[in-house]
Amino acid sequence: MFFFLLNLALTDLGCIFTTVPKAMHNSLWDTRNISYTGCAAQVFFFLSFITAEYSLLTIMCYDRYVSICKPLHYGTLLGSRACARMAAAAWASGFLNALLQTANTFSLPLCQGNVLGQFFCEIPHILKLSCSKSYLRELGFLAVSACLSLGCFMFIVFSYVQIFRAVLRIPSEQGRHKAFSTCLPHLAVVSLFISTAVFAHLKPPSISSPSLDLALSVLYSVVPPFLSPLIYSLRNQELKDGLRKIFMNAFQKE
Repeated sequence: MFFFLLNLALTDLGCIFTTVPKAMHNSLWDTRNISYTGCAAQVFFFLSFITAEYSLLTIMCYDRYVSICKPLHYGTLLGSRACARMAAAAWASGFLNALLQTANTFSLPLCQGNVLGQFFCEIPHILKLSCSKSYLRELGFLAVSACLSLGCFMFIVFSYVQIFRAVLRIPSEQGRHKAFSTCLPHLAVVSLFISTAVFAHLKPPSISSPSLDLALSVLYSVVPPFLSPLIYSLRNQELKDGLRKIFMNAFQKE
């Protein structure tokens, strides 16, 4: 789990550094400009990190499933070599998906202007600027990615159904609490990651507006990577004690 958490932290940092520094630069210098090459690079790296993160969250769900439902087989199914291969597969899937999506998106001619209205480059908004009929090809790639994402989501749901069934069969309350405590941080991160992305991209057109789209883009691209390390860190008792002292001192000063 700690090996996968290291990889997850790297994807979180990658997502933040791909979008936030450029947005801060534009805000400080009161500009919205980004070069064509810079936009393509931003799309590639963001897709690469976000796909790898989703793959890692799916793998971490499998890790929790094996540790709780098949604990005697954990060393065999999730040895160091198997973990390294799964992490490599997650990074490779992110790189391949980003490469295909970026190449197809930026091969389309843009004839509807060059204003995105977002704080970073997103494929759906770039497609709106294209008037080529070949945008259907890109929509096909997006549909394939959506199907793969749905497959991962179904795997996560199925795994947690099995996990909760196994936990409820544990006779001791302490054992159930310990099992749930190992799953709740991961479940919280997955829920935050999926819910923000789904709401940002599948919201009804009737409630769409430039300001809302901008807020939702920030919500799903910045908030989950920022909160993910904090959620996992709260399992550390020393960190929780430190945060408790900070809040107590703040309230005492008030």
